[in-house]
Amino acid sequence: MTPTPAARRVPAMPRTELRPLTAADLAACAMLLADRHRRHRVAQPLLSARFEDAAATLAELTAAYGTPHASGAVAYRAGVPVGFVLGAPKPSPLWGPNIWVEAAGLAVTNPELMRDLYAAAAARWVDEGRTAHYVVVPAHDAELVRAWFRLGFGQQHAHAIRPATAMPAGLSVRRATRADIPALAQLDLELPRHQGQSPTFSAGPPGTLEEAVAEWTADIDNPAYATFVAEADGQVIGSAVGCALEKSSAHLSLARPERAGFLGFAAVFPHARGVGAGRALGTAVIDWAASAGFDSVVTDWRVTNLLSSRAWPALGFTETFLRLHRLIRY
Repeated sequence: MTPTPAARRVPAMPRTELRPLTAADLAACAMLLADRHRRHRVAQPLLSARFEDAAATLAELTAAYGTPHASGAVAYRAGVPVGFVLGAPKPSPLWGPNIWVEAAGLAVTNPELMRDLYAAAAARWVDEGRTAHYVVVPAHDAELVRAWFRLGFGQQHAHAIRPATAMPAGLSVRRATRADIPALAQLDLELPRHQGQSPTFSAGPPGTLEEAVAEWTADIDNPAYATFVAEADGQVIGSAVGCALEKSSAHLSLARPERAGFLGFAAVFPHARGVGAGRALGTAVIDWAASAGFDSVVTDWRVTNLLSSRAWPALGFTETFLRLHRLIRY
């Protein structure tokens, strides 16, 4: 007997309920976030195993939810949580009238659902005048990244990691001394100057040479930082700084591995670029991190910075998170 059309009908999927995120949702969202991090660590095992535990992700979400003006959206299907997004503004005017979805601020069971969650949350953000939107997304999840791209976001920044193992020897690099302060101060201005040029066009203020000299005079002997200079023909042509990742304000929550060093700064004078100084300086920081007992080294870069976006992957750094960005009504 031929089945009737009614007999062949596929049961309807449970309806997805979207609503504002509340404190009562955090425990369920923490489980989604811990699941997301477990999958992320398959691709990036150097990330912290601690956040595979929902108790740890709940602590992160609770802190994020308690940030002033935090808000978001959550999705349920048949009473089961299937996704959330949570954002909060940063007070710095550098980011514009902003909202940030940080590394702990999103998780979904289906990447396409993220578009619905963003639509639900962004209506409030824009009503509040927050029209510069930033989101930090796991780099390995191509479908999730693509969902954000189809929301009008583009990639602005990359976070990356590599093991803390010694590198082959290269250009002449040594630890900086107090005699290097004039050159170090000048190099401090080179990075924001370069970032302000095409195609990055960063709005970060460069500061003054006098301010840089004063800071180096006060901090050159700080044991928490390892400062290196590269030399050619007896002249300093570049510098780099390494430290513990805890010193970074950009690598937080699920994006902060335990026992990680940080390549926090590197710059080379324009006339000396292209001879391998950046690579040698990065190598020196990686070697320092290995000798200091760190398990990994983390760094980050603007993807429109043509120099760093090529130099750091060449040293073995692989992307962990991508910072995406969107301006509303432009």
